[in-house]
Amino acid sequence: MAMIGKYCAKEQGFTLIELLIATAISGIVIGAIFSFLIVQRKYLNQQEQVTEMIQNARAAMDMITSELTMAGYNPKGATFDGIPYDTSQLRINADLKGDGDLDDSNEIIAYAYDAEKKAVTRRTGNGTPQPLVENALAFNFEYLDANGNPTTQTADIRQVRITLTVRTSKPDPQYGENGGYRTYTLSSLVTPRNLAF
Repeated sequence: MAMIGKYCAKEQGFTLIELLIATAISGIVIGAIFSFLIVQRKYLNQQEQVTEMIQNARAAMDMITSELTMAGYNPKGATFDGIPYDTSQLRINADLKGDGDLDDSNEIIAYAYDAEKKAVTRRTGNGTPQPLVENALAFNFEYLDANGNPTTQTADIRQVRITLTVRTSKPDPQYGENGGYRTYTLSSLVTPRNLAF
């Protein structure tokens, strides 16, 4: 029985120094991974905001240009102006129902810029303006005649040039311009097909 101690295996394990070194290396690797993930998350959030900004601007411009092309639609020959000259709003008149008046919904549409709310609004008939685009910095429209020259006369309006500038909903601290807000400007020249030439 005295021989039992002679054959016992040596106790094996890690020393305290080895554990500290392994913990330090693991901490560095995990810290690098988290730093990379945080940078990627910020980049993805920024790209989502830019994509949302561009999609909202394009959707609004598509809607405005689509409705603007119908301006002046008048199958019954009623008396109204397709696009009355107005510097405060872009108004579109069209007898979409074909009943000789503009009393039905969506036959009078007005787009305007609300500087206080930074939004482009859309109103139908005598209704309340509803936000169409938020985070808008500018909404400009210019009335043009048949030769493409600016006009202030309702009877001469044949085209409308629209410019819409929007910004991201949140600032990017890494972006130095515009207070950190990224911006996007979209322009369109629309020739309503129902205005007399």
